[in-house]
Amino acid sequence: MKIGTGYSNHPDAMVSGKMVAKKILASGGLDHPDLVMAFCSGNLEHEEYFEGLQSVLGREIPIIGGSAVGIITNTIVSYSGYPAGAVALQSDDIQCRIATADRLDAGETDAGRRLSRQLNSGSEDRLLLFFYDAVRKPACAAAPPELNTSSLLISGIEESLAPSIPVIGAGLVGDFALIKATAQFCGSAVGTQSVTGAVFNGNVSVYYCIMHGCTPLDGIYHRVTKSDGACIFELDGQPIVPIIDDLYGSQDWHNKKPVDLLTIGINCGQKYSDPVEGRYVNRLITGVLPKGEGICLFESDIEEGAEIQFMLRDTQKMIDSARLNTEELMSRVQSEGRRALLGFYIDCAGRAAEYSMTPDEEASEVQKIFNRYRCPFFGFYSGVEVAPLLERSRGLDWTGVLVVLAED
Repeated sequence: MKIGTGYSNHPDAMVSGKMVAKKILASGGLDHPDLVMAFCSGNLEHEEYFEGLQSVLGREIPIIGGSAVGIITNTIVSYSGYPAGAVALQSDDIQCRIATADRLDAGETDAGRRLSRQLNSGSEDRLLLFFYDAVRKPACAAAPPELNTSSLLISGIEESLAPSIPVIGAGLVGDFALIKATAQFCGSAVGTQSVTGAVFNGNVSVYYCIMHGCTPLDGIYHRVTKSDGACIFELDGQPIVPIIDDLYGSQDWHNKKPVDLLTIGINCGQKYSDPVEGRYVNRLITGVLPKGEGICLFESDIEEGAEIQFMLRDTQKMIDSARLNTEELMSRVQSEGRRALLGFYIDCAGRAAEYSMTPDEEASEVQKIFNRYRCPFFGFYSGVEVAPLLERSRGLDWTGVLVVLAED
């Protein structure tokens, strides 16, 4: 397999697309890529960036991806200005099928179902990788954003999917504040409110891991007593907003979209046992409802009656998790006698140093290890990360999902 990566931070989207395309061809010695995964900041015109890529690569080359807060490569961690990048794959031994379903905002489950039927996966397939527009309606001064729900999308995808295939993906966003509309690169065109998937098969093995980094605030469990979709109004019979006011000691957090530091956690492990980060699913708080009657989350999967805990984003644990999980994954690839071909990192935008207020980039920990192994590495900053956790694929928040394609 030949792998090429490219990066640009040019404000002209057309120029940026051409620069990235030329770099991916030159860096990997590619002449006719089988698949390109490309991403760009919401500050760039997506149509023009896509056109710039096609003008160099050719219109017959499938390009998937879309909006991203930033780009990560073997040498770059970038989310300021106009970051854009791509990774291209060319192989005689690995095949890839792609498909797109539109009208995501009209029903996530139906869109997932339509995508899965088009892909027509079988037991010989090794991976389904998909990207979707996370933002249904961007945030504004008066209200938090409305988001497409990954759990509904995943349930639709898995209806007709071979159960042995790992489902990994990302909800795409174009900026930290979720105020920009998102777009998808759908193979041969740019779309909105879409989901695009790629199924990989052939001479390839797929490894993956999840980077975590949240810690229970106090170990106390609270029961959701009033909710509606992605909105929670009451915990333990009390309004949730004053409860969170007390945790912060002020109402300053009302102005944040998404909210800093605090997340809502669901313990999928044993209650009251020592917390195991790999058994928690965390939900970011996208903001406070306009009249302060409740909060909105990134997902709508926490229903009335569910038990939750308040979680703190632990930046040191985040960095340690990135380093240890990457090292363990790469060691496993090597111990099983396979050669890592590409590391692909889907990293929550909230983990970026500028947003999480850390002196070091956690993505740099992953980057260093891939450089030590002399393996091509490419990633982007997302809004939602999707990966198998505790026997089923789930939408995740404030995680990093690392995928390694390895040669059998």
